[in-house]
Amino acid sequence: MKKKYYSDEPIVRILRETDQGTIAEVARRHGVSEASIYAWRKKFDRLAVDEVKRLKALESENTRLRKLVVDQVLEIEVMQEINRKKW
Repeated sequence: MKKKYYSDEPIVRILRETDQGTIAEVARRHGVSEASIYAWRKKFDRLAVDEVKRLKALESENTRLRKLVVDQVLEIEVMQEINRKKW
């Protein structure tokens, strides 16, 4: 069976459908396993579509900031090493 990839927004829409019907029905309708729906529910619990977009933006911003911190730490270590060798 070919794997389908769902982005975050469609996942949230599918989870909202489980509020009206059973998980088995929704899983069959969208061609996903019930285990996938339970995993998605654990990850996205009660988020709305716009909240998922905001979460994704925050995660990307967090990743960018972490990279900046790592770069700064490396730069500081290099400067300290140069300073030790200089004296």
